[in-house]
Amino acid sequence: MTAPPTVTVVVPTRDRPELLRAAVRAILDQDHPGAIEVVVVHDHCEPDGSLIELSRPDRAVRVIRNSRTPGLAGARNSGTLAAEGELVAFCDDDDEWLPGKLTAQIAALAAAPQAEFVSCGIRVSYDGHTVDRVLDTDRVTLAGLLRDRMTELHPSTFLIRAAALRNGFGLVDEEIPGSYAEDYEFLLRAARSAPLVNLPTPFVLVRWHQRSYFAQRWDTISTALQWLLERYPEFGTQPAGEARVTGQIAFARAASGDRQGALRWARRTIRRNPREPRAYLALAVAGRVVRADAVLRTLHRRGRGI
Repeated sequence: MTAPPTVTVVVPTRDRPELLRAAVRAILDQDHPGAIEVVVVHDHCEPDGSLIELSRPDRAVRVIRNSRTPGLAGARNSGTLAAEGELVAFCDDDDEWLPGKLTAQIAALAAAPQAEFVSCGIRVSYDGHTVDRVLDTDRVTLAGLLRDRMTELHPSTFLIRAAALRNGFGLVDEEIPGSYAEDYEFLLRAARSAPLVNLPTPFVLVRWHQRSYFAQRWDTISTALQWLLERYPEFGTQPAGEARVTGQIAFARAASGDRQGALRWARRTIRRNPREPRAYLALAVAGRVVRADAVLRTLHRRGRGI
């Protein structure tokens, strides 16, 4: 009988000690019969050595610094390169895995020997509201990801074969401005290698809140999304997908106060897909009909983002 695989869970963290401990405990509580290693990667903050005290038999907690590019991408890669498990998972420091996540994902990966990557649904919590977000599919292709970001594919759901990270599609890209959208670029690259396996069950509690690392960083968001369009010319084959990204850029420019930039990107969006709502939201924000934060609050209560 094959022994259950060892799983390394990489948890990047930055100044969220209470939420971090809840995230780590939820990982350690998983019913996976094999060993679990949690690598907490401190980015822009001093490492908390007391986290090691959370360790249990077959449940080790390690604490390291981000030794690579500052930000989420470098932190995830620092943890991945330090990982000892056959499988590597990610979990953000403000999220929590729900019971059964690892067992279900490992079984799904075992049932698809050619697969390298498995995800699952999420339970979004924002401002007292909770919404389940799941994809009604068990496979995700590159073409599908170009058309739709599929926010259900949250980094805290990712479980990946370590060999694919080291000798396959590779680590998280550290060149993305501000590490924004690094998770989306990572998904696109992984899907180029092999379709992603997905479980249509919410196995991760994802907290959206104003302390989120990218809240209100509109200039970084705009720059990173433009970088993404340049890096993936395949968006040109998916007009609706390209319009979704350009619409996000238009909204970011409007939210940052760049009215002319918002108008320019909104026009480009409408040319690619006149039905893309982000273009009209950007125009409304640029015209001061509505505030960007009000739009985001409304979307987040529904478990959605811009």
